[in-house]
Amino acid sequence: MDKKLIYIADDEINICNIIKSFLVKEGFEVETFNDGRSIFEAFNNRPADMLVIDVMMPEIDGFSLCSSIRKKSSVPIIIVSAKDTEPDKIAGLTLGSDDYLTKPFSPMELIARIKSIFRRIELDKTRTEYNQVINISDISINYHIKQAQFGNKNIGLTGMEFSLLYYLAVNKNRAISRSELLDKIWGFENDVETRATDDMIKRIRKKLLDAGSLLKIATVWGFGFKIQDKE
Repeated sequence: MDKKLIYIADDEINICNIIKSFLVKEGFEVETFNDGRSIFEAFNNRPADMLVIDVMMPEIDGFSLCSSIRKKSSVPIIIVSAKDTEPDKIAGLTLGSDDYLTKPFSPMELIARIKSIFRRIELDKTRTEYNQVINISDISINYHIKQAQFGNKNIGLTGMEFSLLYYLAVNKNRAISRSELLDKIWGFENDVETRATDDMIKRIRKKLLDAGSLLKIATVWGFGFKIQDKE
């Protein structure tokens, strides 16, 4: 199997080097950058399999970089940042990052999250037995092209958002717990902070609403979420 190529961007060179040494030991190919513009240019020349980017960087900050990359690619993006407020995390995730890690963090935690995302992508590739298209309410969920469409128009879900909506649709009319979603979508098998599911559901709901869809994702209080087939 080809080595996965990971680009890391952080203006603190020692952080780049520490992360790089851990990831190389794990068998990844790694390139490091110290500002947003250089990683963006490198990605245009040679797309990586994943980006790990800091928020506070010269030239182009992490949020702007994430937004620019998302216009052209669904490559997995992990944002790392010293900003640990809820609005910062939601901003990063809303712009299309797949995960948000607050500094200081252990390199092993970052590796676990990277492997989790790659595992989900591989799992998606092997799920050929899944229905290719699910129509629910006024939304068509096309597994083959990884798009949710309203009136033939793509509503713009990221890879993780699509996986979450698809999983809820496959299990329509059944309440799905947050821990099941974390296990199946993120690949976390143990208890982790559950805000990730709520934040992502919030973003999916907004995209459905902005598209004009009537599809509702119901919150099952104290448990998880559910999509009803019929209103």
